[in-house]
Amino acid sequence: MAMAHDNLNDLLTWLEAERARGQVTYNEKQECWQVLGHPEVSRVLSDPATFSSDLSALQPQQEDFKLFQRGNFVGMDAPQHRKLRTLVSQAFTPKVVAGLAPRITELTEQLLDGVRDGGRFDLIDELAYPLPVIVIADLLGVPTSDQAMFRTWADTLLSRQVDPEQSVIQVSEEALDTIAPTMREMNSYFLDYIRSRRARPGEDLTSKLVQAEVDGERLEDEEIVGFVGLLLLAGHITTTATLGNSVVCFDEQPDVVAELRRDGAALPAAIEEVLRLRTPFPRLARITKSEVEIGGAVIPAGQVVIPWLTAANRDERVFAEPNRFDMHRKPNPHLTFGHGVHFCLGAPLARLEAKIALQILLDRYKDISIADDVPVEYRSPWTMVGVNKLPLEVRAA
Repeated sequence: MAMAHDNLNDLLTWLEAERARGQVTYNEKQECWQVLGHPEVSRVLSDPATFSSDLSALQPQQEDFKLFQRGNFVGMDAPQHRKLRTLVSQAFTPKVVAGLAPRITELTEQLLDGVRDGGRFDLIDELAYPLPVIVIADLLGVPTSDQAMFRTWADTLLSRQVDPEQSVIQVSEEALDTIAPTMREMNSYFLDYIRSRRARPGEDLTSKLVQAEVDGERLEDEEIVGFVGLLLLAGHITTTATLGNSVVCFDEQPDVVAELRRDGAALPAAIEEVLRLRTPFPRLARITKSEVEIGGAVIPAGQVVIPWLTAANRDERVFAEPNRFDMHRKPNPHLTFGHGVHFCLGAPLARLEAKIALQILLDRYKDISIADDVPVEYRSPWTMVGVNKLPLEVRAA
C-alpha cells in the first residue's frame, strides 16, 4: 500500500512525551499550557467562566480577521455566545437533521453514480467533500456551484503548518499574508450574499438569520458574515474528515468491515471509534480569566490553555488500550465534538452524513481498498486529522 507518511503518529509521540511530564504542563517553547488528560480537558471545556473562548486579544488585529470574528460564536463567551447559538440551534434540532436523511441518501447515490471510472475513484474528491458541502450549502442557501471555491478556502485556512518548537500565540507574518487574502475573499462573498438575502429573503437559514432578532435587535450584516462562514466551513469539514478517516481505519481492520457487512446496526459505534481514534480537530484553545488549579498545576490568569482532544481521547485512565480500534468500546465518552456550552452544534448532522454515506459504500461495493500505486495525501495533524486524497479501488456488489 503506497501511503504518504501519516504524521499523526509523530503528533501522538509528541503528545505522549508531553503527558510523561503530567496531564497539565507548561510548554515554554509554545508559551502555553497543554491539557492532555480526559477529565482535565472535560473540566476546561465545562467551565467557561474560568476558561474563556474569547481569544480576540490573541487574534491578529487585521481588518479581515476582525470582520470574520464578529459573528464567530465559537470564539465568544456568554451572553453573546448563548444568544447567537440559540439563533442557529433550531436549524440543527434532531428532528430537522433526521428530516435530511432522504436528501443525504439521494446525494450519496448521485455522487457515486457520477463516478467516471466505476472501479477506481478518489473518495474525497468524489464523495467525502461534495456531499457535506452540498448539504450545508443547501441549508444556508448559498450556491452549491461555488463548492470548488469553498474547498480552496477551507484548505488555505486549515493547512497552516504548526511548529511545536514555536509559540502558538503569535501568528507569523507569513501565515497572515497567506490567510488574509482568503479571509477577505470569503468575507466579501458572504457579505454580498447576505445583502442579497436581506433584499430578497428565501426559506434558507441565511434568510432566517437576516430576519432574526436578538433581544429585540436584528443582527447586522457584518455580524452574520462570520456566522455563515463558520457554519459553511465547520459544517462540512468534520464530515469530510470523518468519512476519509473511517475508510483509512476500516482498511487497517478487515475484520471490522466483515462485521459491519454482517450487522449494519454496528456502524454508528464504529463511527464513534473512528471519531475517537482519528479526532478531526485535534485541539482547542482557551484563556484563563482567573488563577485556577487543575491536574496538579496552578495556572495563573491570562494564560493560553490548549485542551488536546486527541490526547484526551487516548487517555488510558478512561480508554483501555487507547491506541487500539475497538468498535465495541462501551462506554466511549470521547470529546471529539467538545463538551459543555460549546459542544459542536453540527454533531448530529456529521454523524448522520457519515452513517448514510458509509452504509451506501458498504452496500454498493463488496471490496473497498486503498489503491497501492498512488500515495494517500494526509493533512497536517496539528491543525486537522484527515486526508486530502484517498484513492480507492472498489468492486461492485
